Amino acid sequence: MLEEYPIVGRRAAEISASVERAVAAGRLEPGQLLPPMRELAQRLEVNPNTVAAAYRTLRERGVIETAGRRGSRVRPKPATTGREQIREDVPAGVRNLAAGNPDPALLPSLAEAFAEAGLRADREPVLYGADPVEPDLARRARAELAADGVPDGPLAVTSGSLDAVERVLAAHLRPGDTVAVEDPGWGSLLDLMPALGLRTAPVGVDDDGPLPDDVRRALAAGARALIVTDRAQNPTGAAVSADRARALRAVLGEYPETLLIEDDHGHRIVDVPLHPLAGATHSWAFLRSVAKAYGPDLRLALLTGDPVTLDRVRGRQRLGPGWVSRATQRAVARLWRTGAVDTPTVAAAYRKRRDSVIGALAERGITAHGRSGLNIWLPVPDETGAVARLLHAGWAVAPGARFRISAPPGIRISVATLSEDEIAPLADAIASALGPAPVRRYV
Repeated sequence: MLEEYPIVGRRAAEISASVERAVAAGRLEPGQLLPPMRELAQRLEVNPNTVAAAYRTLRERGVIETAGRRGSRVRPKPATTGREQIREDVPAGVRNLAAGNPDPALLPSLAEAFAEAGLRADREPVLYGADPVEPDLARRARAELAADGVPDGPLAVTSGSLDAVERVLAAHLRPGDTVAVEDPGWGSLLDLMPALGLRTAPVGVDDDGPLPDDVRRALAAGARALIVTDRAQNPTGAAVSADRARALRAVLGEYPETLLIEDDHGHRIVDVPLHPLAGATHSWAFLRSVAKAYGPDLRLALLTGDPVTLDRVRGRQRLGPGWVSRATQRAVARLWRTGAVDTPTVAAAYRKRRDSVIGALAERGITAHGRSGLNIWLPVPDETGAVARLLHAGWAVAPGARFRISAPPGIRISVATLSEDEIAPLADAIASALGPAPVRRYV
C-alpha cells in the first residue's frame, strides 16, 4: 500500500524526488496508483499546485503517467528502474555471456592513434569557435556513407549512439509523443523513451528486421517516429535485408512526416550489406558509432540526416557539451586511415562464433537467431528458469526481460568471446536447461 511509503516534501522538487526514490527502491511498484493531487496536498499540507508541479516533473521524467480521471500511476517501465538492473550477478567461476561487449582481442591498439592526435593538438590547439567536426573524419565518413547509399546531408559527431538518438528525438518530439521501437530491442533505448516522457509502440522483429505490418500499425495509430537497427540488432542479431528495406520504404512512403532514425552501430564488424531507409521520410537521421569496432570507451558516433534535423541537433549541442573532443575525433580518423580494424577478419570471427553456436543448438533441436553482430537470441518458454538453470551450470546469459516490451520470453547470449572448445558444452547446457520445449518464434 502507498501508506507504507509516505510521500514527503514541502516543495515540488522534494515531493517528486521522494516519489523517484521510492520507485528506484521498489517501494512504489510499476503500475501502482498515486494519490489524487488534492488528497496528497492535504496530507502534506501544501498547495495543490505544488503537488501538480511535482506530478508534472515526474511525468516529464518518465516516472509516472496520467490517465485523466483514472489518476496517476507509476509507469510500467519507469526510467528510474532501468533495464540494466534486470541482470544476474555473475559469481566467480561462471562464464559471463551476458555483457554484450566486443572481444578485446579484436579491438585495435589505440596508443599510436592518440599519441599522434596529442602531438597534433600541441601544434594546432582546438579553441572555442573551431569547427566541431574534424575535417578528415568528416571526409572519410561522408565517403563511406555515400558508398553505402546513405543520402548526402550535414554531419555531426555525438558521444555515442544513445546520445545521438536522444538529441534527434528531442529535436522533434515532445513528452507524450509515441515512438515505434523494435521489440525485442536495445534495453538502453527502451529505457530512454520514458526518461524523455515518450511512449513506445512495439514493433516485432524477425531475422530480416522490423515487420512492415507492425510498423504500419504503429504509424497508423499515431507514432511520430520509428527507430530501426540496420545490422547487428541487439539482442536478436537481425539485419535489414534488401526486400525488407523495400517493404519498409513503402510503408514509410504512406507516412512521410514520420521521424526516421537508423542505427548502424554494427559498422565495421559485420559482413552483411547495408540497406538504408534514409530519405524515405522528410525527417531522418542515420548514425554510426565506433564502440563495437574500436572500443566502447571511445564514445563517438557520426550522425547525418536532413538539414533541419541536423541544424537543430547541432544548435542544441552547442548549448550543452559544445563538441566531442577533436583529439578523439582525430584518433578515430587515424584508425580509419590506417585500417586498424580489418573488417573482413573481424566480421568473419564473429560470424563463425554465431554460426557455430546456432548450428550446435540446431543439432540439439533448438532454434536460435543471429544473422549479424555479437549476440544470438534464443526464444524460451520459461525465461527466469532458463537463466537460473544456466547460471547453476556455470553460464551467465542475459534475461530477455531487459530487451522486451510485449515479445515472448527469450534469452540473449553474447558470443563475442566464445572459444571453439566452449561451444559444445554451452549447447549441452542450454539443451539441459530448456528440456523438451517446443520451438517458439520471437515476434
